[in-house]
Amino acid sequence: MKVPVLDMTGKQINSIDLPADIFEVEINTDLMHQAYVRQMAHARLGTAKVKRRGEVNRTSAKWYRQKGTGRARHGSRDATQFVGGGRPKGPTPHKYIKAMPRKMRQQAIRCALSALLRDQQLVFVDQLAMEAPKTKQMRQILDAVVGKGGKALVLMADRNYNVELSLHNLSDAHVIRVNYLNMRDLFQYEKVVVPLDALDVIKAIWGREED
Repeated sequence: MKVPVLDMTGKQINSIDLPADIFEVEINTDLMHQAYVRQMAHARLGTAKVKRRGEVNRTSAKWYRQKGTGRARHGSRDATQFVGGGRPKGPTPHKYIKAMPRKMRQQAIRCALSALLRDQQLVFVDQLAMEAPKTKQMRQILDAVVGKGGKALVLMADRNYNVELSLHNLSDAHVIRVNYLNMRDLFQYEKVVVPLDALDVIKAIWGREED
């Protein structure tokens, strides 16, 4: 499929052919959902914790005598029905890791890229380069490339401090290295800006010959 390539002023300067094995695969929504759920599960800390009856710091001595008080028969004060006692149920630290084969994860990214291309959410530019960090200049570039008022995800092939620092102050834009491409970021933004050097990395990582 041929797509236009823009410069930093938003003007079309070229067109390129995208590999069908990455950008024209059959879109599997169930697979993409599984990959997204896995990613969000891995982001959970799993550190929530309550103290059970054997973990609270309370005396184990009998509260009051067994008979003659007219009250219920209780033992130590760490019972679950008392304030300060142990909790009968509740979270304990554990991991939320979900297994998913590598080929399935790669195919989910291909499906996501194909869906974004189908919906015209991918924007290809020849390059993104700045001589110094300038938020105002980056705002002008994004307005020209993706339009005003749209949230944009910018993919970078390598570390570029000037571009990254220029984007950090923009609340409606985010930048990541393309080798960290993931489901959450791909579907969180209205447009995905892909420089040609980042496209080369996509071909190298998610091309079929790398399976």
